[in-house]
Amino acid sequence: MRESGILMHISSLPGPFGIGTMGKNAYEFVDFLKKAGQKVWQILPLSPTGYGDSPYQSCSAFAGNHYLIDLETLMDNGLLEKKETESFFWGNNEEKVDFGVLYENRTKVLRLAFNRFVPDEKYNKFVSENEGWLSEYALFTAIKDSFGGKPWTEWPEELRLRDEKSLGEKREELKEDIAFKYFLQFEFFSQWEKLRGYANENGIKIVGDIPIYVPLDSADVWAEPGEFLLDENLNPKRVAGCPPDSFSADGQLWGNPIYDWDKMKKNGFAWWKRRLGAAKHMYDIIRIDHFRGFESYWSIPAGEKTAMNGRWEKGPGMDFINAVKSIPDVDFIAEDLGFVTPEVRKLQEDSGYPGMKIMQFAFDSREAGNYLPHTYPENSVVYSGTHDNPTLVQWLSDVAERDLEEGKKYLGLTEEEGLAKGLIRGCMASNSRLCVILMQDYLELGEEARMNLPGTLSDKNWTWRAKPGFASEKLGKYILEITTRFGRI
Repeated sequence: MRESGILMHISSLPGPFGIGTMGKNAYEFVDFLKKAGQKVWQILPLSPTGYGDSPYQSCSAFAGNHYLIDLETLMDNGLLEKKETESFFWGNNEEKVDFGVLYENRTKVLRLAFNRFVPDEKYNKFVSENEGWLSEYALFTAIKDSFGGKPWTEWPEELRLRDEKSLGEKREELKEDIAFKYFLQFEFFSQWEKLRGYANENGIKIVGDIPIYVPLDSADVWAEPGEFLLDENLNPKRVAGCPPDSFSADGQLWGNPIYDWDKMKKNGFAWWKRRLGAAKHMYDIIRIDHFRGFESYWSIPAGEKTAMNGRWEKGPGMDFINAVKSIPDVDFIAEDLGFVTPEVRKLQEDSGYPGMKIMQFAFDSREAGNYLPHTYPENSVVYSGTHDNPTLVQWLSDVAERDLEEGKKYLGLTEEEGLAKGLIRGCMASNSRLCVILMQDYLELGEEARMNLPGTLSDKNWTWRAKPGFASEKLGKYILEITTRFGRI
């Protein structure tokens, strides 16, 4: 079945409290998707944002981002008063998320709600079903807060090395803050479960994104250090990244600890099964970021300043894929971009997971892969761009003239139709069974709306928000028309 959808993170929705939430505007966006004939809403990771405000550098692979909790819903439930939410500053620009403001004020207003919260049977059920990760996450973040946000690698040795007596004392000392963390997760997942249910009832599937790696300073590494390549002092032996290429002369040094794949294989990839099992309860389809790392990954000695001195090491391959396939009722998308070798392509094909195609790459002479639309296999997902790409309007303004001319010839792009619209048409017309268009591209926005520039730290990254009224009836009719024209209804 040919389908299409839109990529837009929840944080990018408009709303009155500094960031898009799981409230009224999210439900209205589901209605817009349905009227526009779309079957998929793709979002970025729902986990708490971390270093650089990135949802791909989260302190937990299991927790939800409390910034996305809708304050109006809490008001409706009697946990907040309108005057309380209006007493806090949420930023000066409705088209940008101010993460500094959120850091200062979101927790304060949510604590007011927590002070009125009375645990009930639904809450107790949530805690019972999620205790495995929830207790470690709550303790980790409570201790971290008590040390002013210091990474766990700088905590006192007894806490860093998880001395049971010391951890027990901390659980008692910080029990109020730990209870607050439990409350935040309960509210997040209660609101998300309701929103996802509404989307599903209206024929919309949620595509969620999970990074292949987790940060060193995370509850995941602190709670289960044996799953990672760490030395006796729990420092990384090697870290993750990408090799130098035509886009980056030094490569990309991500710094995430690398998994101990040999150990994981021996225990049946138990940690990954728990992680993906949790993701299954959040999303209908899971996009695994950096899928090529399961075939082979770029391994860099810890302490290096760039990624240049890394080396390729073999990943778990089909052993991992076969283990994951034991998880019932879950579909995957393999993010197989970057340096794709025949071995990576074989793993993707043997897995059965659809790979990804980026329309911009089709006409980028720096890109070694073949991304011309007529070569797309049916079992693939075509994107106008992702959160890491420029918007189509930005790409068109920056692309080399010869590459643009090639695109014009190939797709018959004209100024009359609009070059960005022509590229979207090329995506929709392709053979890929799923087509996903960035919301910014439907809105024909430029550099100001780019979601992320990889390898940079900037207050521009992850901050874009749509203007109120962005999901207009006129835009919906255009999307419905082009979706119908190319048989994706």
